Amino acid sequence: MKDSSSAMVHSMRRSFFNFCLTEKAQLDLYGHSNRINCDCSEPKESPSNNPGLHTTPDQATKAYFTQQTMFRIKDPKVSLDFYSRVLGTYLLKRLDFLEMKFSLYFMGYEDTTKAPSNPVERTVWTFSQKATMELTDNWGTENDPEFKGYHNGNSEPLGYGHIGIAVDDTYKACERFQNLGVEFVTKPDDGFFSQHYCFKHYFQVFFILELFSAGEIKGLAFIKDPDGYWIELFDLKILGGEQAAAHA
Repeated sequence: MKDSSSAMVHSMRRSFFNFCLTEKAQLDLYGHSNRINCDCSEPKESPSNNPGLHTTPDQATKAYFTQQTMFRIKDPKVSLDFYSRVLGTYLLKRLDFLEMKFSLYFMGYEDTTKAPSNPVERTVWTFSQKATMELTDNWGTENDPEFKGYHNGNSEPLGYGHIGIAVDDTYKACERFQNLGVEFVTKPDDGFFSQHYCFKHYFQVFFILELFSAGEIKGLAFIKDPDGYWIELFDLKILGGEQAAAHA
């Protein structure tokens, strides 16, 4: 049973979500009320509710798919340890560019025992996999005392946000990450209002979390990789339950 303080926070989150979902007053102040205009007779994902959206893409794009997301990393040894030992991905392919002095490490969850042994064929195989992570190492940054690191997109100026990884159980995964010394942005039960900076630079990120869980933010977490890039963690059981409750 929830105590009075947690019940109050729960009520605040629910009220805040409902207000933001149903009222346009705060957006009208800034001239953005059109952002939440919606034809309720159509799904939110329909073209009528999303100006500019095309549901019949050009046939020329039929074979396109999202293949990679690139991150620049400071130290390949540290990053490879994190993405392989902590997150459980495999090194699908490594490419070295001697003249330009950088290396690419393609990480993913594909079974590498199925990868071709021929180097050229393995490159083609790697680039045929979906949603891989391309870790880019510009040689020497790990030993450069003047190198301050890369921008992770979640501090000013805001830009890139995060990648998301589905896990079998968010709570067990986070317990393991905690034991491994992984840095957290937010844990599964931290909640929206526990983040003191959520109304400042990070408001957009945590408002998305609020929308995901209809005011009941549980089972979602964010961790950081060695370079400070954010990684969202969720499991489909919790996500499905939260969404069912939100739309009940």
